Amino acid sequence: MSKVVHPYSHRLGILRDWRHRWFARGATYQQYIKSDILLRQFLETELVGMHVGALELERGQNMLKVIIKTSRPGLIIGRSGEGSAKLRNRIAAFLQKNDLPVPEIKLDIEEIRSPESNAAIVAAMVVEGLEKRMPFRRVLKQTVEKTIANRDVKGVRISLGGMLGGGKMSRKEELKKGRIPLQTLRSDIDFARVRANLPLGVIGVKVWVYRGDIFTNAKDK
Repeated sequence: MSKVVHPYSHRLGILRDWRHRWFARGATYQQYIKSDILLRQFLETELVGMHVGALELERGQNMLKVIIKTSRPGLIIGRSGEGSAKLRNRIAAFLQKNDLPVPEIKLDIEEIRSPESNAAIVAAMVVEGLEKRMPFRRVLKQTVEKTIANRDVKGVRISLGGMLGGGKMSRKEELKKGRIPLQTLRSDIDFARVRANLPLGVIGVKVWVYRGDIFTNAKDK
């Protein structure tokens, strides 16, 4: 009963779909797994500060589709598509450098209309505040208030762990507002876990955002 389950994987097949979608047999399975893990790490470092809410990968026989969901699509696309073209070339160069197959690469950049309802973007806002050396309690309070003000959000919970406030011992601080029903499978809960790199060490940031319930039929409401 005390096991902690990831809110995203807990709802796979019910409310969520896999973020990496492809089929493979034999030796290509290992190549695809290695390629996806390395490519995700590469994109996370390349797109720092661009408020990326999700990264999804789809593979065909000779095609790789990278879906980037962000609240700042203009930063990635650039003027007349120059940014997306450069990113596509960097992805191909990265795969070639790591001796991985280089298929035809397609970039699909989707805009997130409501950034405060996305846990990854909320976590990025917290990290930005902490890395600017703002007091962590102020960052927590301001972010929670800004998130809960969004009409799509029914509850938010933010947890920080590490050497907070320049202390010599690590501790945890948490702030919650609204409801976070983690065990209800129909509850639409978004979760993100990121790191803030500070001079004294790393601070872990966890964000839960509850966006209401999803019903299969309108009659269930």
